[in-house]
Amino acid sequence: MTSSTSLYFHIPFCVHRCAYCDFNTYAGQEAMIPAYVDALCQEVRVVSERLLTTESPKRLTVGTIFFGGGTPSLLSPSQFDSVFRAIRAGFTVTADAEITMEANPGACSFDDLLALRSLGINRISFGAQSANAEELRMLERAHDFFDVIEAVASARKAGFENVNLDLIYGLPEQALQTWQTSVKRVLDLHPEHISAYALTLEHGTPFGRWAAKGLLPLPDPDLAAEMYEWTSEALESAGYGQYEISNWAKLIKDETVGGNSSFNIHPSPFACRHNLQYWRSLPYLAFGAGAHGYAFGYRYSNLLRIKTYIERLAHPQDDHPVDSSRALPLSPAVVNHHKQTLQDDMSEFMMTGLRLTREGVSADEFQSRFGAPLREVYEKEIEELLKLQLVEWRESSFPSGNEASLRLRLTPRARLLANQVFMKFI
Repeated sequence: MTSSTSLYFHIPFCVHRCAYCDFNTYAGQEAMIPAYVDALCQEVRVVSERLLTTESPKRLTVGTIFFGGGTPSLLSPSQFDSVFRAIRAGFTVTADAEITMEANPGACSFDDLLALRSLGINRISFGAQSANAEELRMLERAHDFFDVIEAVASARKAGFENVNLDLIYGLPEQALQTWQTSVKRVLDLHPEHISAYALTLEHGTPFGRWAAKGLLPLPDPDLAAEMYEWTSEALESAGYGQYEISNWAKLIKDETVGGNSSFNIHPSPFACRHNLQYWRSLPYLAFGAGAHGYAFGYRYSNLLRIKTYIERLAHPQDDHPVDSSRALPLSPAVVNHHKQTLQDDMSEFMMTGLRLTREGVSADEFQSRFGAPLREVYEKEIEELLKLQLVEWRESSFPSGNEASLRLRLTPRARLLANQVFMKFI
């Protein structure tokens, strides 16, 4: 483990489940929220206690916390307070920890935002998705863009200085001009962070079923690519640096994207530190129904159903499940866990690291983690991708200046073909 880990909390409640969503979320089960919060607190206690009973007992230091969903803003401030009390009883939270909550526009009052900010939540992510009323109706979103404007204004008034807005492009029959209008209206709100995701028609979702039956026009991939390229240019012109394939953060004064020779790899201070933990293949513990974690050399996942999750935490079994080596303090909610092989970790390090458009994969970090040179382990794959001009070697601005400071990055054109690049490392 590193000196700082991250915590993810999954809040699987929604007032309405959107037609495109394939996350582990449930509508109409808000009556179970109090019991669910109790179960979350119990899971935190169990895991933190088991950490102290392993062969190397340690109170972990936490640098980021993320509440995702679902709709975390359905929890009341007092329920968040209960969760934070459990966290701080079991872990050491750094003074500068980034603590993020996802929220739906229009779902949080100013008083709630003020209370949440006072509890320590210092980053908020609103699912704006679009500024177009017709598109919001198609996506089955319960808000309009005026709700987004009011949500950002209330968050600012409550003291939030780090606001993210999510957008979705590549919608069926979406026009380039309509998408451009959405981006421009979001920029007018001056968020510190913008995430823009291409719509994917996931199997099992209403959108997926409708598309399979011909009831929903398939998104135009060429138009979606044009939207993506325009967005990258527009956000860079507006003072945002792209640090990940789908994420942009406002640049601080005098920060530059990089020159032709060496470049500054460090992202904006508004880049999402929690997600960087994922993309850098660093450890995080996960809590809640359907949550996935990566720690102690294992990937693991919790059971999906809310009721079963609550029941499992209400009656934890003493022998459930702690790895026989006593190196893996799992909670009673875990249903799957996999010991990572060296090849697993190397492949995932490449795939997640290459998502970082500025940072890429460090040859020095690869050597340090895996005890082997990056250029030797993936010599064939890298050479092939270099010939296709899908990746490039860049020297970072670190002072060493030798080959170990080199970083492998996607080329700009490869960002639209990223999955094809990633497949080379599986």
